Amino acid sequence: MGRDAGNRTGIAAAAPAWDRFAHWPQARARLALLALLLMLVASAIAPIAAGKSEVKTKSFVENLLPADSGGAERPRDDDLALYDRAIARIAKGENYYDFIVEEQRRSNYPVTPGLAVRLPTLAYLDAWLGESGQIVAAMLLLVAVMLAWWRRLGEEPGGEQRRRILTLSFLFVGASLGLNRYYFVLHELWTGMLLALAFALHRPGKWGAAFLVAALALAIRELALPFVLLMAAMAFWRRDWKEGAAWSALAALFLVALSIHLQIIAAQVLPSDRPSDPWLVVRGMPGWLSNISLSSNLRFLPHWLAGPLIVLMCLGWAGWRSSAGTFGTFLYLGYGLAFMIAGRPDNFYWGAVIAPAMFMGLSFAQNALASLLGAAFPESDANPGPTPLPAK
Repeated sequence: MGRDAGNRTGIAAAAPAWDRFAHWPQARARLALLALLLMLVASAIAPIAAGKSEVKTKSFVENLLPADSGGAERPRDDDLALYDRAIARIAKGENYYDFIVEEQRRSNYPVTPGLAVRLPTLAYLDAWLGESGQIVAAMLLLVAVMLAWWRRLGEEPGGEQRRRILTLSFLFVGASLGLNRYYFVLHELWTGMLLALAFALHRPGKWGAAFLVAALALAIRELALPFVLLMAAMAFWRRDWKEGAAWSALAALFLVALSIHLQIIAAQVLPSDRPSDPWLVVRGMPGWLSNISLSSNLRFLPHWLAGPLIVLMCLGWAGWRSSAGTFGTFLYLGYGLAFMIAGRPDNFYWGAVIAPAMFMGLSFAQNALASLLGAAFPESDANPGPTPLPAK
């Protein structure tokens, strides 16, 4: 017993402070390993599927997954075609709220509740930028995300070593979907990239730039609201009352703007309009895995591999004991829980809101797993604990 305890103490002492799991007590580590094993098995067998909407003739999945088109141009998804028409009408000088309800009704899309009608921000931005401007904006945004995370990783414990290059490589895999011009009119695409940038720009005590970027993401898609609320909660936890109040004020201001949007839409609803299908559909783990996998480059992998990789991403974030690691853990697990209980199968593209930066967790996953094994079985010579990457 004494030898095992001494061995365990030595492993924990040798591990860096940012290695969360290396410092866990044995009982907690073993419970975590059991939970991880069950999650990996469940994620490998859980079905990953998008389903189809009753109002769509072409689904996102049919266009996302590779298929032999015989050289023909890829058909435009019904959602994207609707956004195309909205952007074209704005470019001609029309007001968004003068036509959007009629456009959705004509396309057999629901207009009630008002959340079924997108906020106008992205349509105006796309109309102003034009196709060439959208390409430039997407490229600049990707570069900004990569550079911002390179800098933040260099300032975070555990990120200043050679792992930073590996982490940026995984980030590129997750964020590169933002360069797919076919989806430039998709709100979740831009929201996800902006949130990845806001996450990278944020520092406790230095949050102005992150605040502005997150505000733009929120103006594009209300699905960014949990990010803002988590920022507020973490600031209050640090007793940074000024920052917490700022994020809270942003959330309150957005809710006021959203209520105005809903009132404008509600005033145009007819008794004959079909309401939207419910969004509160408890899909459990398949909902979470499908949203992340099908809205990212994981869609090219077999389902039995894509699911466990998502679990390992979360493990990596959880094992990284730092300001970024803690926030990322709450962020991705929180959205994961939300995707389990909200969203229909054809709403899988919501996952693009968090997918880009989530991939970085894979660079910490191996270390996190080794730390859990070392903490759970310290008496085994086969588990000497994690070996940090050497510094440059």
